[in-house]
Amino acid sequence: MLPSGHSVVVRVVKVKSALVRSRLFPYCVNPYAGCVHGCVYCYARFATRFSHVGEAWGRYVDVRINVPEILERQLECAPRGTVYVSSVCDAWQPVEQTYSITRRCLQLLVESGFPLFLQTKSALIGRDLDILEGRHNVTLGVTLTSMSERQAGVFEPGASSPSERLRVLRLARECGLRTFVFLGPLLPGLSDRGEGLVRLFQHVAAASPDFLFVDRLNRRAGMWKDTRAAVEACAPDLVAEYRRVLFNTDPSYEVELRSRVQQVADSCGLGGRIEWCF
Repeated sequence: MLPSGHSVVVRVVKVKSALVRSRLFPYCVNPYAGCVHGCVYCYARFATRFSHVGEAWGRYVDVRINVPEILERQLECAPRGTVYVSSVCDAWQPVEQTYSITRRCLQLLVESGFPLFLQTKSALIGRDLDILEGRHNVTLGVTLTSMSERQAGVFEPGASSPSERLRVLRLARECGLRTFVFLGPLLPGLSDRGEGLVRLFQHVAAASPDFLFVDRLNRRAGMWKDTRAAVEACAPDLVAEYRRVLFNTDPSYEVELRSRVQQVADSCGLGGRIEWCF
């Protein structure tokens, strides 16, 4: 659901390829370009910085209307491999409710037997559990940065609430799917320590994912302005710390963060399920 006053430019476009090679997995599918979740720290800004010059991240999305048709043809001859949905957009962002491109792609991928790795910040993925139920080659996960509704609403304005994401994760587990949580980026001073970190892990533990990733806040091209504005809205006294974390190459932050996270994860019974991303 988009925040009030959030205007979005939606364009319908056609692409030449749907199943593309990925550095993370053998393949990825991106039904959309751009993402109206508008996460201030998002690395995917780079993917459209040349095709959407002057447009604010989170305020545009290209609907790749012919992706299912292209994908169907590609699946006929592509060697079997895991498909990541999605790498530079959220495939279940709000426009998916109108166009259902992701759902059509899932139907094709499931019928073709390709293993799937699905990651989202949207509760809309729950709509597609009827397609995925009982599929042992499907892994489904949600991304979380904080359990605070207010913080999530500022840093990830168009995404589903943290509680909604975890609710869908529990449903996925009940459907027999392998599940994970991507905890990242942990927000300095907000969810990377103290009460915020403990609360985050307690809620994740209750959802009992098979594994979890943990990542720090990383500097990405073009993200500082929006990130600073989000910090100023949530906790103005932390702006200097965010600047230090993002622009200082001193490794001490990462060392301290790992230690804090490991301690809390161990206390919640999740210490052995962590895959570090930094």
